[in-house]
Amino acid sequence: MVVTQYDNVPIEAEYDLPMETRDGTVLKSDVYRPSGSGKYPTLLLRTPYWKQHPRYVKAARAMAARGYTVVNQDMRGRYASEGEFRWQFMRNDLTFDAADGYDSVEWAAQLPSSDGQVGTWGHSYDAWCAWRLAELQPPSLKALHASGMGTNSLEMNFGVFETGRRLEWSYMMAADLRRREGVEHGPLDPFEAVRYWREVERGKWLWYLPLDDIPEEPFSTLTPQLKAFYREQNVEMWDFSSIHPKVNVPTCTFTGWWDRIIGTVNQYSGMIANGPAEFRDQHRLVVGPWSHMMTNLRRDLGPVDYGPEAQAEWTDLITRWYDWQFKQIDNGYAEEPPVRLFIVNENRWRLEHEWPLARAEYTDFFLHSDGAANTPAGNGSLSMDESGGETPDGYAYDPRDPVMSVMDIDAQAMPRDQAPLDGRRDVLVYQTPPLEQEIEITGPVVLKLFAASDAPDTDFTAKLVIVYEDGTAVNLTYGIVRARYRDGYDSPTLLEPGEPYEYTIRLNPVGVLIRPGQRLRLDISSSDFPNFDRNHNTGADFWSDAELRTARQTVFHDRERPSRLILPVIPR
Repeated sequence: MVVTQYDNVPIEAEYDLPMETRDGTVLKSDVYRPSGSGKYPTLLLRTPYWKQHPRYVKAARAMAARGYTVVNQDMRGRYASEGEFRWQFMRNDLTFDAADGYDSVEWAAQLPSSDGQVGTWGHSYDAWCAWRLAELQPPSLKALHASGMGTNSLEMNFGVFETGRRLEWSYMMAADLRRREGVEHGPLDPFEAVRYWREVERGKWLWYLPLDDIPEEPFSTLTPQLKAFYREQNVEMWDFSSIHPKVNVPTCTFTGWWDRIIGTVNQYSGMIANGPAEFRDQHRLVVGPWSHMMTNLRRDLGPVDYGPEAQAEWTDLITRWYDWQFKQIDNGYAEEPPVRLFIVNENRWRLEHEWPLARAEYTDFFLHSDGAANTPAGNGSLSMDESGGETPDGYAYDPRDPVMSVMDIDAQAMPRDQAPLDGRRDVLVYQTPPLEQEIEITGPVVLKLFAASDAPDTDFTAKLVIVYEDGTAVNLTYGIVRARYRDGYDSPTLLEPGEPYEYTIRLNPVGVLIRPGQRLRLDISSSDFPNFDRNHNTGADFWSDAELRTARQTVFHDRERPSRLILPVIPR
């Protein structure tokens, strides 16, 4: 046992406590608790990312100092735990995570420092583990907190391989597999792996063709699972909506407007619609001005400072929830409306009664130009005036020279100034004049795009941008459609070259106030790399195709083909 202090509170920690699962596999956990012989509500983290990662240790100590027993566990096949690691994208029914989670909850409830109440905590994959175990209804599970994990995998990747994030993630995850196998070269811990990837390997493997021929060494024994995943981009891997009726505890979810897994909001709305009726008034949702990296809830992730209300601590969000659920502390949670949204550019939190907002007025903003909307200096515009007899816009998309994603080094979406893309003629730009009156847009965003290509398959991308008075253009949300999936992920159909089609591009939801003097802008192109894989424009399978062709794209905005944004405008 090791005794340390956090905020002047003595914290006891025990490391690598064994727990045997129902099939005999031993999982290892670290347990943190206030010093002494008390019993406390117990918060369980199951993670593939190393239970002794500094972010987890800091969070566990902080929550223990607030009167909780905190269990950090390496999941099956990771770090100190036994077994084979099967990653989440290999379908829910091919992992042990639900059963392992059930066993872990019941084990944690019997710890000497547990009062028998168990809740979950964790973000992203950790939250995936929490939702998986909740389906099996472990008796000691009394509440769930899970952030950054959406209801459906296709809400995250739109059926397109996330080249930058998925390859870096696989390389990082492979470090522990190399260590377990006794490999003597290459990165053997996650920090070393991330550094190797960004400084040495990234520029090679991102551009490698075909992806299926990447040798096994970079991704170790994860390679077969990665290659199988290539082939299932249009397959729904998670479908947590099917388990919502079985989750018989209150849930709290939080995410950020720039979180690439902002489909987390649908966990809340799914539990309200389909979860057990007796818990529906207890579910909560928090959406802040943050990215997917929820351990870094800063007010200034990009070029704009969103004010002091945007700053938060991960553990504060978790313990506020459990103080209400487990300790019956009157901290306002019981009385306040269930949805807490940070409205960007108004820079304040607002409480709401539902998601999406019932009072939203879905309003068409039509695309216009005289046929030269290329670059921000072109003649593209965006307004509520209906399309007329207008000349279409065109551009050439060359996958050898894709539009690069303006994002963070870790291949996560972030608010960033879009100026580096200003000179690209393969980006069509449609923007409003400087607004005379403010407009709030909060909710889901959809683009109805009429377009043609001379390729048998291609992509169309959409990015919603706010342009500030000084010209700084910051991304708000994005979406992509792979043309072959225009009629559904289960109905892939190649294009008839030159034939116009209507595409529905679902962008991630937003919550933003556009002030007088500022502009709203829509950027349309055919690539967003490495956020998403380049479409080769050949119609062949992306993972096995080494050929790259240029596609000539046409975007229509006339009476018969009125391309338009559909925005959730909030009356003010």
